[in-house]
Amino acid sequence: MFNIKNGLVLYGPEMEPVKANVLIEDNLIVEVSPQASGGKELDAKGCIVSPSLINSHVHLGDSVAKDIGDGETIDKIVKPPHGLKHKLLSASSPQDIITSMRGSMEDMLQTGTTTMVDFREGGVEGISLIKKAGEGLPIRKIVLGRHDSFLKKFTTPLTSDAEEEIRKSSKMILSSSDGIGLSGFGEIDDEVVSIITETCAEMNKISAIHVAEYEKVQENSLKTTGKSEVERALRNDFNILIHATSPLKSDLELLKNDEKSVVCCPRSNGALSVGIPPIKEMWDRGINLLLGTDNLMFNSPNMFREMEYALKVTRGHYREYFSPVEILKMATVNAGKAFNLNLGCIEEGKLADMMIVEQLSNNPILSLINRTESKNIIGLMTDGNLVYFLR
Repeated sequence: MFNIKNGLVLYGPEMEPVKANVLIEDNLIVEVSPQASGGKELDAKGCIVSPSLINSHVHLGDSVAKDIGDGETIDKIVKPPHGLKHKLLSASSPQDIITSMRGSMEDMLQTGTTTMVDFREGGVEGISLIKKAGEGLPIRKIVLGRHDSFLKKFTTPLTSDAEEEIRKSSKMILSSSDGIGLSGFGEIDDEVVSIITETCAEMNKISAIHVAEYEKVQENSLKTTGKSEVERALRNDFNILIHATSPLKSDLELLKNDEKSVVCCPRSNGALSVGIPPIKEMWDRGINLLLGTDNLMFNSPNMFREMEYALKVTRGHYREYFSPVEILKMATVNAGKAFNLNLGCIEEGKLADMMIVEQLSNNPILSLINRTESKNIIGLMTDGNLVYFLR
């Protein structure tokens, strides 16, 4: 049992700052009040007690290829199967990939992230690499795999044998992962996608796909199918849509009327010169928005950097105020909802995934987003277990 005392707690899904103690027992938050007592005391005086962060989209394997390919087009860098990242992954030894992924997970823990969602290339073998890389690390890994048999070159035309192979490969991936994460509609036919999402639903696993990351893929989708990538994703009933940086106005209305979540990756979009995600327009429509650092080739997995960039580029793009609370929610409570996790906010009954961070300004939300560095995080907890406490 732990008792985090004397801190400024960001309480509930709306992150209301309250002076309170937080009592944790059997991995759960059992009381948040000034009177909460008992347990091993952790003094949070002068600190913010916040939910720890959820990185909702990362390509962890690309840690082995940091800052390579700068200035190349997005297709040359990441498009499967011949993109630069895929060539580098193929040329890297399993141990090099494991070592680089483990280093990135350690970086996440040092910057307040206790849950991450990884798009895992390499089939079952790729999934096994991240499991090995994460051994002994107290970070929650949601792993979304994929298989080369899904690609067009293996499924055109879609014969009965190819269809059976896709079902078999999907079940094999899902048996060792939390779901399937697809590169995009440019590499996979809708008939194949339908089989994959149906299999995910049957096995109660997550289905996710990159959509509308840049204008060219939207144009190609409309030209070849008469539908946008967002519309195709929703028709195929994906749970999670990644990017949606270049949606049509009609896409926004479709998303408004659906309960799917969108992961925005603004730093990645900026690094690749593909645009600014329409965060405010999606938020205005009540779409559940998440945040991810995306590809380790271009970005550190630091969610504080992602939140600060997201807040400021959104305000700059729309030339009006956007609440920092909504950005923090993208990295916490919204993600907990999207992935059906009992965490993401500090309230009774939730899993105790929290961080204790020095308060560096009068505004606790902006203090977190604008000013926090790893050195300012004095305590981190996941599943009610103390990862570190530096007082």
